Amino acid sequence: MATARASVQGRATAYASSTVRDASIPPGNFDVASAYEFCTRLAKSHYENFTVASWMMPREMRPHIYAIYAYARMADDFADEHHDRAMLDDWERELDLAYAGTPRHPVFIALADTVRRFEIPREPFKDLLTAFRSDVDFKGFDTLDDLLGYSRYSANPVGRLVLYLFGYRDAERQHLSDLVCSGLQLANFWQDVAVDLDKGRIYFPRRDMERFGVTPADLAAHTSSREFIDLMRHEVGVARAMLVEGGELRKRVDKRLRRDIVMFAGGGLAILRAIDRVNYDVFRMRPKLAKLDYLKLGWSAFRGRLEV
Repeated sequence: MATARASVQGRATAYASSTVRDASIPPGNFDVASAYEFCTRLAKSHYENFTVASWMMPREMRPHIYAIYAYARMADDFADEHHDRAMLDDWERELDLAYAGTPRHPVFIALADTVRRFEIPREPFKDLLTAFRSDVDFKGFDTLDDLLGYSRYSANPVGRLVLYLFGYRDAERQHLSDLVCSGLQLANFWQDVAVDLDKGRIYFPRRDMERFGVTPADLAAHTSSREFIDLMRHEVGVARAMLVEGGELRKRVDKRLRRDIVMFAGGGLAILRAIDRVNYDVFRMRPKLAKLDYLKLGWSAFRGRLEV
């Protein structure tokens, strides 16, 4: 039995760590424990796991965070790497099976256990798929409201799922969580302007670009003009205000979650400070956090205080 279990986990590790993933069922008979192991391997193989399950997250919650992350990570790959709506449709059918009590894929075997334990509704998982489908046919955004509408599906569900794990289901905390998640996503967008341009994506609202006199051609030329700097300063200010307001959530959750809220909101604010440090010239160099930034962030989270 132990040998068979090790064999299943070995195949899970190879599948979860591969660079090309699909919605097919990997080989092996997965029980709940090996399914969680599958999700853990997948999450830890990706660089973003710092933002998904920080080292301050209670140990007993990490398998459930990894299950949620694995669901979102694979769906995101179907959109960004494969540009395949059919794969997303297959993923949604697997989600339906999980909620029907008959999961097949290891991600959903783990996820079905998580949603049962914490009584998580289907809506946040469905919302994420809505965002990923829009990524396949990316068209940009006319207004800030349009961009935040995208974040409502692409970022906010993650925060709400974490709240469900910790037993919070009220509208007030969900609203503050939405501000943190959307603000963090905006911070990531403004950090990665050049990276996203190489993918053919402009996240700046078109109305804002018109207001500040920045054209798509200016962006394509990687021109850090005065107009572009003014646009960046404006967008960074919007994101900062959202993160500061949403950061009040830390005062409305217990200490198990408080530090992670500070890590999320504080991490976004730290990214914005890094953008400030390069004078908003994200074309010259990608703003990123230094080791000292991470140390400060960890210390602030340990104290439960948000550095604005």
